[in-house]
Amino acid sequence: MAKVKKIAVLRGDGIGSEVVTEALKVLEKCESLFDVKFEIEEGLFGGIAIDEAGSPLPSSTLELCKKADAVLLGAVGGPKWDNNPKELRPETGLLALRKELGLYSNIRPAVVFDCLMDASTIKPEVLKGTDMIVVRELTGGIYFGDKFRKDTAEGQVAVDTCAYSESEVERIVTQAFEIARKRNKKLASVDKANVLETSRLWREVVEKVATDYPDVELEHVLVDNCAMQLLRRPASFDVIVTENMFGDILSDEAAMLTGSIGMLSSASLGEGSFGLYEPVHGSAPDIAGEQLANPIATILSLALMFQLSFDEQEIASTIEKAVKKVLDDGNRTSDIAVSPESKLTTSQMGDAIVEAMGTV
Repeated sequence: MAKVKKIAVLRGDGIGSEVVTEALKVLEKCESLFDVKFEIEEGLFGGIAIDEAGSPLPSSTLELCKKADAVLLGAVGGPKWDNNPKELRPETGLLALRKELGLYSNIRPAVVFDCLMDASTIKPEVLKGTDMIVVRELTGGIYFGDKFRKDTAEGQVAVDTCAYSESEVERIVTQAFEIARKRNKKLASVDKANVLETSRLWREVVEKVATDYPDVELEHVLVDNCAMQLLRRPASFDVIVTENMFGDILSDEAAMLTGSIGMLSSASLGEGSFGLYEPVHGSAPDIAGEQLANPIATILSLALMFQLSFDEQEIASTIEKAVKKVLDDGNRTSDIAVSPESKLTTSQMGDAIVEAMGTV
């Protein structure tokens, strides 16, 4: 019998609970198909945790995550908490969780399925063959720098500080080179070195690390140019590595190449095999409870969990093949549907993927 893997489950807010429910169905199917066993324990997180426990990241939830082998997260946030003070905002809990767990990199694949090319606003001939990973630094930069306001003769001035240390850059860049080496040996490092001092340091460190990876082709791309090239030549990118804010923006842009942000999985990693896995999309409170959400991003995040944390490549491949089969058969949720006849609810899509897992 395989060792029991402990998974902390944080449903969060909005559609988070609905998409996580479908991912848990997939986990149950994995237990019946493979020699794996999971211990699932749920914790409060995000807006619902503010309402019920007075904090977006209760201490009990943090301890639960620290004792787990991996964390599965739904989504957090919503207009209900938008006007809360900083310490009582769901997003503050997410930043704190990443920091406390030492998760310094965010891995975001963006793969265009042939059967979904019509769902994208980009021409099929431009999209064809797009299969990239954005590696985003997760715990440094402007999101974590000092923030303050001061009064001046011209009125209030707001300051957000962007800072990076050499070691912070080196560890994320090294990880990106390692990922690129296992794929197509192409790495695009994105910065704004013509303007920002942090970017100039970033580029210097990238060049230093690159000497250890002579087999990987390195390209430096300014962030504004990268935003354009993602639309002009997306299939030419393999692995993109960049700092926190740039990665936040570019990974969402890459997501839309696929036709829907509801298709995009992600992994947040630190040292070792531990990881936090979540869909790229938000909590979508406008459709929460209506069974309209696409669970594929969350289910593909599970595939990443098996690949990166549990080293169960066969299981990861089975989940990915099942998703592809269901899509190739014409099944769609509302965000990617081209006709009412192809439209499935959140639960129906999850059930279809579970069924396909037994046949691929």
